[in-house]
Amino acid sequence: MAAHPVDEKLPALKMATTGLQHVAAMYAGVVAPPLIVGAAIGLSGADLTFLTGACLFTAGLATFLQTLGIWKIGARLPFVNGVTFAGVAPMTAIVASTDDKSDALPVIFGAVIVAGLLGFVAAPFFSKAIRFFPPVVTGTVITLIGVSLLPVAFGWAQGPNPAAHDYGSATNLGLAGITLVVVLLLRRFTRGFVKQIAVLLGLVVGTLVAIPFGATDFAPVADAGLVGFPTPFHFGAPRFQLAAILSLCVVMVVSMTESTADMLALGEIVERPADEKTIAAGLRADTLGSAISPLFNGFMCSAFAQNIGLVAMTRIRSRFVVATGGAFLVLMGLCPVAASLIAVVPRPVLGGAGVVLFGSVAASGVQTLVRAGLDRDNNVLIVAVSLAAGLIPVTEPEFYHAFPETARIVLDSGISTGCVTAVLLNLVFNHLGRQREAQDVTHPMEAGEEIAAVH
Repeated sequence: MAAHPVDEKLPALKMATTGLQHVAAMYAGVVAPPLIVGAAIGLSGADLTFLTGACLFTAGLATFLQTLGIWKIGARLPFVNGVTFAGVAPMTAIVASTDDKSDALPVIFGAVIVAGLLGFVAAPFFSKAIRFFPPVVTGTVITLIGVSLLPVAFGWAQGPNPAAHDYGSATNLGLAGITLVVVLLLRRFTRGFVKQIAVLLGLVVGTLVAIPFGATDFAPVADAGLVGFPTPFHFGAPRFQLAAILSLCVVMVVSMTESTADMLALGEIVERPADEKTIAAGLRADTLGSAISPLFNGFMCSAFAQNIGLVAMTRIRSRFVVATGGAFLVLMGLCPVAASLIAVVPRPVLGGAGVVLFGSVAASGVQTLVRAGLDRDNNVLIVAVSLAAGLIPVTEPEFYHAFPETARIVLDSGISTGCVTAVLLNLVFNHLGRQREAQDVTHPMEAGEEIAAVH
């Protein structure tokens, strides 16, 4: 009996090239979170390179767990795992609330470990409770993720240092614009592999254009070693703070919701529908990968939706191809020179690519909302109020300035507040509301029956 395409092992060369294609499709997404958080902390070039390499390494480990699986862990689907965007805003909020910035990463790592372990325990129960996270909730949250991160791209486009004389200069904005145009042209006029790595090629072109302007710094590459290892607890032992833990537990719920939706979609694409057992196993891989990641200085891991599109386009459904991509991620994490290459890219160039990257996340959320039934007034209200609540920290960063610092870690994250708001409103309007509507429908019928009986 022939193996299912998901379990098929392709020739070595094809396995390698298609595996690299998956890495190319998600590479920018993996390195963006450590860049954002590292910049917020003020890490040196060497430490930023180390953090980036650690996130590549842990993304590879999490991908192994998801694709190859052990015991009841892993969906065993062509699923790429990496650092989730959903955690960026809460993590930067934790950084902002930490007086000594050297304590920020240990606090983040401690919160991720606890959130990952709790998520692992909750995985089988969450797979049953997914009815409380319909498209109207997940679409709202995914949209907020993209919208909340767009200001980061705009900041990058202006330059690395707001205090610098060239911050927001025509040169910096021009480099961002050139990068954006290159990415758009590649996406419009190329196909296949080149089209999939348009963002990566845009970063390369933008960096080369920036050299004559003196905006490219090759020092991180010169200082990086050829071989390295993400030493456990490089930034200090994990620290456990309740407010930070609560904030990232909310992110874990968001991450599990996204992963569940991705598993359902991918199962249909590869013609191996994801049942409750598969979803529970996949969520265990996500959460365990997240719990292990901080040991090697990585962040919370989740599924990468852009790779699902790659599977749909190429029709290569083998999970071993994605596992090969995971092997490349591990190797890149073990080679500081490879990890340092992203540190060479000027911030304005990253900003131009970030507009596409973060905007695409927001667009994915809108696509989900289109399927959410917005012709219903209840769903429109859920989206409207949840988006408003989630955009408060983005548009008015000091809105909650009078609240305690512990509360602000959650409130200052548009993702967290928007998600909680969407879940609660969905319960009120689409669950409790249905019971009331049923009663309202029943009562007139009963009254009509009584009148008929009298007559």
